Amino acid sequence: MNIYQISVFLENRAGQLAEVTGLLAENGINLRAISIAETTDYGVLRMIVDDAERASSILLAQGNILTMTPVCVVAVPDRPAGLSEVLAVISDAGIDIEYMYSILSHGDEKAYMVFRASDEEKLVETFKAKGIAIAAKADLGLK
Repeated sequence: MNIYQISVFLENRAGQLAEVTGLLAENGINLRAISIAETTDYGVLRMIVDDAERASSILLAQGNILTMTPVCVVAVPDRPAGLSEVLAVISDAGIDIEYMYSILSHGDEKAYMVFRASDEEKLVETFKAKGIAIAAKADLGLK
């Protein structure tokens, strides 16, 4: 797996998300996926961008607190039951999913899902064994 998600810790205040995405936009960083989780005190912005190393450097230089995490991105058939079938494979393997979210599609009749699992290695092995395509950077337009 060579796809990294950037998780940025945000204060729960108006404009924080706009500041982060604006900073990326000013620097020509393209968002491919975004997810936000919140608590009463803070939020976690998870995103996949076209240039994770550069985006991380830019965000860190502006004082943001972040982590970079490897994630597994798979192609899911863009049809009814496509996601359900992939989730059944994960369930049958006994793998716990910590979280998941989707990536903006490129119109190739596939949807892409980002998975963070309790056992990433087992997740990847399971997908490969079942013939589920694991996305490469090029599939998603990442550098």
